[in-house]
Amino acid sequence: MKDKAPAVPGSFFKKGACPYGPLYIYYFDGIVRDEIPASDKTFLGNWKEDKASFLFFSRPAQKTVDALLAKRPDLRLIDHFYLDYTHWQGTDLAPFQIGPLRVVPYWFHKDAPETPMDAPQTLVLDPGLVFGSGAHPTTLDCLKLLVSLLAQEQFHTVMDLGSGTGILAIAAVKLGCRCAVAVDLNPLAAATAQKNIRRNGMESKILAIQGDAKDFIDGPADLVIANIHYDALRHLLNAAGLNQKRWVLVSGLMRSDARTVADALPARGFDVVESRNHKGIWFSYLAKNRMPSLDRGAPRFRAGGLHIKARIREAKRSMG
Repeated sequence: MKDKAPAVPGSFFKKGACPYGPLYIYYFDGIVRDEIPASDKTFLGNWKEDKASFLFFSRPAQKTVDALLAKRPDLRLIDHFYLDYTHWQGTDLAPFQIGPLRVVPYWFHKDAPETPMDAPQTLVLDPGLVFGSGAHPTTLDCLKLLVSLLAQEQFHTVMDLGSGTGILAIAAVKLGCRCAVAVDLNPLAAATAQKNIRRNGMESKILAIQGDAKDFIDGPADLVIANIHYDALRHLLNAAGLNQKRWVLVSGLMRSDARTVADALPARGFDVVESRNHKGIWFSYLAKNRMPSLDRGAPRFRAGGLHIKARIREAKRSMG
């Protein structure tokens, strides 16, 4: 059983109707472009990974799939799945609080007025279909490390690589950072992050970008967050731009790769200040650059994850 995030004290919120229920997922070999009509309100999103596409619907969509295959003979339907949204997320999502930060799924609403004593920074989140609800141990540990770090340090710019829903970038700004860049290779994740940035009124402070993390690591930032799988993280650890960061927070590491990263950080000039692990399975490291002075300029911009197949397998196992 997974550890739960710390619940919000008292009865501050009541649960409304969750907009997500059953998920019907169709797995294609090939990239599906924007080919599902906008009028199809059962279509939830298109997760593109490598050379595959996963189409999500709220109801069975075999007729839509058949029509797509007739139109696109280069596509091949590999499999289809049914999952409940709770199993997809790994838990029944609920508001939780870490220090002054409160994370609230948007379908909850306030059940009690806030007072100056119980009014922490509130992050309203629509996790949609991508990684970053706060329920996974790696996201939760990143939030705990962020809260601890930002209580002691001030940052101008945060770079969140593999941002998923944007939860960590938004949390960093809620906790005092002046601006952030949230980068994810998955177009669905970038779009979800942008929606959450807008939902929290932070369009002027956070920029969501669809792109490859290794193309952005050389950009200026005080703090880099990378809650991503090791295959992507190892490229970031070897990037020249890493040396120009004051702090790095890395997570998404299983035991087999955690030791490698723990050894690599000091070799790159970073001292591990704090580490966390969830049941000896998932590991996170917060490290500080030994360099006494760094370029702390902000990136010049105007603001306006887990592999999906592994996630589907995990959700199906939890359903029994």
